[in-house]
Amino acid sequence: MKKGLDHLDAVRARFQTITDRFAQFQAQWLNVHVDFPLLQRLALPVSIGSVRFPGIKIHDTRIIGLLEVLLHGGTTVGGWTAKQIHEAVLTTFGLSPTAYRLNQLRYDLRKLKGHGLLQRDGRRYRYLLTTKGVPVALLFQFFHKRLCGPLAYSRFHHKPDSTHRPNSKLESACHDADKAEGDSHPRSGLMLPGSMLKYSCLQFSI
Repeated sequence: MKKGLDHLDAVRARFQTITDRFAQFQAQWLNVHVDFPLLQRLALPVSIGSVRFPGIKIHDTRIIGLLEVLLHGGTTVGGWTAKQIHEAVLTTFGLSPTAYRLNQLRYDLRKLKGHGLLQRDGRRYRYLLTTKGVPVALLFQFFHKRLCGPLAYSRFHHKPDSTHRPNSKLESACHDADKAEGDSHPRSGLMLPGSMLKYSCLQFSI
């Protein structure tokens, strides 16, 4: 292109095309699924003012059971009281009051509330899952019941025969994981992160 102020409009038009093309490619590059360390963040303690709340581990069975109860039965208008949640947890999992005490439940509720997964109904001591708490509760349930559960069953208990499998996306994903011997550890037989990631993506897409 020629130099000089007389050709400024032509230069502006040319660079406008280049800028638009760059913005288009940048929009495509940014419109992707990226790694979001949700579980790592939840596992870290958080501080709100002078109060410090411990982290939430994905293998914490108490939290898993509590989230399941809140997810399946916590849609009550106005929320649940701590005593109602306590009774629901004991009934659902067949626990005795000494196995899971009310003060333990209140501790877990405060922990969920500190991480923004649980909220009170106004000033009343009635609890509901937040808009963030609902998908996190689903993630915890899917991780254990659709990923860890089937994987542990086929690895340590019984591997189903692939020739008689039902027409199910879930079963297909499980059999694909069982056949991923090339990516497995030669001694443990457990899948390495690449295969496990593929398997978990198939599971969570169902």
